[in-house]
Amino acid sequence: MARPSIVPIALTVDDRTGYTLWAPPWEEDGEEWQAFLGTTEDDTAKVHLFPSPAALASFCRSRTDHDLSDHPVWPIVAGLGAADLTPDDDHRYDLDGVYDIAAEDPDRWAVEELAATIDIVSRLAECLDTTADPDADDDLDDPETEGQFEAVAELVAKPEIGSLGLGVDAFVGRSGEDAWIGVGGVLDDLWEDVVEELSDHLDWTGAGTASVEDYPSASEADDLEPSDLDDLADEDADDGAPVGATAFSAAPAPGVRTIARGSKLTGDPAAVAAAAVFWESVGILPVEIVVPEGAGLTLRCYVDDVARFLGRNGEIYLFDRPAELARFCAGNEEHDLTEIASWAEVADTDTLPLPADQDRYDLTELTEVLTEVADGAAGLVDHRAFAQPVEGVRDFAEYAGLRRVEELLSPAEPLGRAIARAEREPDAALEAPDAAVLRPQWDEVVTLVGRTLVFRD
Repeated sequence: MARPSIVPIALTVDDRTGYTLWAPPWEEDGEEWQAFLGTTEDDTAKVHLFPSPAALASFCRSRTDHDLSDHPVWPIVAGLGAADLTPDDDHRYDLDGVYDIAAEDPDRWAVEELAATIDIVSRLAECLDTTADPDADDDLDDPETEGQFEAVAELVAKPEIGSLGLGVDAFVGRSGEDAWIGVGGVLDDLWEDVVEELSDHLDWTGAGTASVEDYPSASEADDLEPSDLDDLADEDADDGAPVGATAFSAAPAPGVRTIARGSKLTGDPAAVAAAAVFWESVGILPVEIVVPEGAGLTLRCYVDDVARFLGRNGEIYLFDRPAELARFCAGNEEHDLTEIASWAEVADTDTLPLPADQDRYDLTELTEVLTEVADGAAGLVDHRAFAQPVEGVRDFAEYAGLRRVEELLSPAEPLGRAIARAEREPDAALEAPDAAVLRPQWDEVVTLVGRTLVFRD
């Protein structure tokens, strides 16, 4: 069985398109599991659908009260943005278009799309049926042992539908034409009942974060997702394969985690904790910075409560890997940390500079959050999203003398007022109109900070 993964999907039903997540079958503790992003209340299981990938991403970032929270891959998914959670063409299922497909000639595309749509419906029914197993009782007429998806069960049991699994070759020639007509006949008889059964288990409120009017029609959905979203997807750290719009697989080795979403850095949490003992003792800490141009490591300390970085003349030196940073520290190049009393210990140590979580500053993540909220994910993100990236930005601006950044962070500017509110009311929700104003100001901050960063070999 494949490693545990989670796949973004889109469902179109009654001319509404919603976005959610599907966890294909995986094995855990000797048992096979499968799940969708949803919850069960009052013995009714529902799949949460969202009006956009941005709204889905914001929900994933902020909520764990759902059926995927214990999935091995969830910590990865919870940190992804809208581009990564945009389904590819193979994971978009148009339940409204089934009749149109069946009316076409049975070419490879039509057969595969019809088979995929019926397959996802059967998987939904399997996961959403909360009734007892009919096999547990000999009396199949007992209502308590009947499934909630009788029409789905009847549909998938039809031999005509089973022939879809054979591919396009099952519909070649005169007998194949008759078989395809048979598929259409079964759909005419049962598909409306199938959709009606399924509709009772589809949550078109995004777990209380949206209204029905927020969802795009089938014709509008493509306009909401520019094709360049795929270009924004992160690269998988293991093999360089694109992560976006595909399955998000579990990490290949236990205990290894990504230090920051935009970085190439991995580290054992125990090693990070052990390294912290040395770095805290010398009063100089490893720091990771993630900006649109890339991610890198540097060092920071405080002299009379003023931030000082590994750099020179207001420029901050960044390195791709801990080992590269360590080699630089062991060299003879002059920089602004050379005069620190403990620098000799840093230059002589073999302890790798591994940043702790509180010393990681992903400036691109707040950019994505503001974009998602401005695009309709309001109510899912609160002001505490500013806390960590702004902490880093204040230090960068102080060291590099970025007066414009300090102005943007001051209470005289909308961004500064939002930051001040984050300190007073961290739980206050970010609203779409505010995010639309804050996004360009934060972009300016990130651009100015980025100009101070020098990526070293």
